[in-house]
Amino acid sequence: MLALFWFFLIACGFFTALYRTIFERDLTLFSDLVDSLFKMSELGFEIALGLTGLMCLWLGLFKIAEASGLANLLAKALEPLLCRLMPSVPKGHPAVGAMTLNLGANMLGLDNAATPMGLKAMRALQSLNPSPTQASNPQILFLVLNTSSVTLLPITIFLYRAQQGAAEPTDLFVPIVLATSASTLVGLIVTGWVQRLPMLNPVVLAYLGGYTLLLSGLVYTLSSMDPSSMGLYSTFVGNFILMSLVMLFLVSGLYKRLDIYSLFISGAKQGFSVAVRIIPYLIAMLVAIGVFRASGALDMVMALFKSLCDALNMDSRFVDALPTAFMKPLSGSGARAMMIETMNHHGVDSFAGRLSAIMQGSTETTLYVLAVYFGSVGIRHIRHALVCGLIADLAGIVTAIIIAYWFFG
Repeated sequence: MLALFWFFLIACGFFTALYRTIFERDLTLFSDLVDSLFKMSELGFEIALGLTGLMCLWLGLFKIAEASGLANLLAKALEPLLCRLMPSVPKGHPAVGAMTLNLGANMLGLDNAATPMGLKAMRALQSLNPSPTQASNPQILFLVLNTSSVTLLPITIFLYRAQQGAAEPTDLFVPIVLATSASTLVGLIVTGWVQRLPMLNPVVLAYLGGYTLLLSGLVYTLSSMDPSSMGLYSTFVGNFILMSLVMLFLVSGLYKRLDIYSLFISGAKQGFSVAVRIIPYLIAMLVAIGVFRASGALDMVMALFKSLCDALNMDSRFVDALPTAFMKPLSGSGARAMMIETMNHHGVDSFAGRLSAIMQGSTETTLYVLAVYFGSVGIRHIRHALVCGLIADLAGIVTAIIIAYWFFG
C-alpha cells in the first residue's frame, strides 16, 4: 500500500505538471520538479544529520532509566490498570512488564525505543492467545493504546521543530499533551465498549478520573490566559519537565551506584543507528511530497478543501496542515515528512506548521503499527482493531485542530 501511495504522489506530480505545461504553456514546471527532487533530498539528509545528536542524547538517558529500574517503577505503577483492562492476562505475566515499558517509552516520545518492547509484549500476549491467527482482546487493546500513542513528552516533535529553527521548540508541549490525551481516552473508551471491559471498576475509574482531573486543571488554568501567556506557560512547563526528567534519570543511576557515563554512551550508540536508519525513508517521502507540491497538485487539492470551508463560512487555515493528518494513519515516515514539508513551506512557527506538529504528536501510525505488531506474531484476523484505532486517530486530529485555534488562533 505504501509503495503504491509513494508512486501515486510522484506520478500525480508528473502528470499534473505535464497537463499544466500543455494547457497553461508553463515551461518552468519540470524545472521546478527536478529542483524539488534535489532540494528535498538535501533537506532529508540535513534533518536526519541534525537529529543524530539529539537522538543519541535521549536514548542514552533512557538507557540509564532502564538500568536503574526507573522504567520498571513505571511498569509497577500501570500494572493495576492493565490487569483490570486485560482480565485474561495473569498478574505478573511478562506481557505486563513489556507493555508498560512500551507505553512508558511512548509517553516520553521515544517511539523508536518503544517498538522493540512493543513487539516483545505482542509476542508475550500471543502466548496467551487461544486462537493464534485471530487477534485477542488484550492484543487489540494494546494496539489501540499504541496507535492513540499517549505522549506526555513529545521529545521528537521538539527535536524536529528545533531543527527547523523554531523560536521556542517546546511551546507545543501543552497542546500536544491535550490532543494525544483525547485520542487515547477515546480509543480506550471505544475499545472498552466493544470488548465490554469493566470501565466502571473502581481502580479503572481512579486512574482515568485522576488523569482527567489533571487535564481539567490544566485546561482551567489555561482558560484564564491570553494566547501569548499560554504559549509562554507551555514553553516553561515543557522545558521544566524535560530538565527535571534528565536530573531524575541521572540521580536514579547514581543512587543505584551505576556507571551512568558508560550507560549513556551505550544508549547513545543506538541513537546514531536510529538516525541513520530513517534517512532513506525520510528522503523517499520528502522527494515524493516535494514533487507533488511543486507540480501544483497539492495546492489544487488544498484549494478544494478551502473552497468547501469558505462555502460553510469556516476558517480554512487548518487545511494547510491536513496532509499530515491524512498521512498519519498510513505511514509514520510519510507523516513526519509531511510535517517537515509543511514547516519548510509555511514556516515552522506558522499556524499550519504548528498544527501539523500537534497532529504529528497526537496519534501513532495505525496501519503501520497494526501491520508490524500483528504481522510479527502471524495474526491475520484483526477483528475490531482497525476501526477502534482509526476512531482514536480521528479524535486526536479533531482535537488538535480545536486546540491549535485556541492557542494560536
